[in-house]
Amino acid sequence: MELIRTVKAMQARADARRRAGQTLALIPTMGALHAGHLALIEAARAHGDHLTVSVFVNPTQFGPGEDFDQYPRRLEQDMKALEDLGGVDVVFAPSVEEMYPGGQDRQRVWVDVEQLDAHLCGRYRPGHFKGVVTVVAKLFLSCKPHAAVFGLKDAQQFVILRRLSRDLLFGVEVVGVPTVREPDGLALSSRNVYLSPAQRAQAVVLSQAVTAARRLVEQGEQRVEGLVQTMLNVMGQAPDAHVQYAEVVDVETLQPLDRIAPGQDVLAAVAVFFGKTRLIDNAFVRAPGGGV
Repeated sequence: MELIRTVKAMQARADARRRAGQTLALIPTMGALHAGHLALIEAARAHGDHLTVSVFVNPTQFGPGEDFDQYPRRLEQDMKALEDLGGVDVVFAPSVEEMYPGGQDRQRVWVDVEQLDAHLCGRYRPGHFKGVVTVVAKLFLSCKPHAAVFGLKDAQQFVILRRLSRDLLFGVEVVGVPTVREPDGLALSSRNVYLSPAQRAQAVVLSQAVTAARRLVEQGEQRVEGLVQTMLNVMGQAPDAHVQYAEVVDVETLQPLDRIAPGQDVLAAVAVFFGKTRLIDNAFVRAPGGGV
């Protein structure tokens, strides 16, 4: 497993592997790897002969007051975890200067997003998805993958990045992997370590809320107002939970709905603060009916 720090070296490695006829898969991460990330790597093996894991804490997707400075950075431990797992060919771990030459404040060209970031997390994190989409475009151009693998826990991100590849003709297959969870249902996240024991026990309400909404949709519930109220009621059982949003949106447009049509693919999603720690969860579900 090789550690590559520069874009030029990463591009040269990718070009050589492509010439050799290999299929390249990329797993973008911000490090602090946990079992959820390792599941992405396992899934990537079905989409590439050559696996690259990028480790880059991207400053442009953190807003004022968010945890950029506190975000865990532990490249040595991450490298060991990847060595133990096996099957990873390259770890691409560039510096901020490498990804934003001259500094991020001097960057003048960005990849913008229309409408898809108007709701869910995007509503409360202005500029976040501009930073995410721009850095992923940089990673696509640096690592030159045929496929890129992302977790479905970050559902809005996944949908937007799928559109990035399609709309800007990157030709990268954007693969979504189901959320990896703790035995009690809590979605794995690098931010879970910030929770106190009491907060950790209460945090299961996120998965319980989106699961309740999914089951109601599968049973034929079409009224979104009722689905949202169900999620709020479930999360209201956690005294330390401060709900940021509970929404049901169309999967393709990420726009809120009043009523779900038969056969429609929808996303039930929530974001909750426990103290300063922000957690998200979601459930993708197809409404019954609508024909084949």
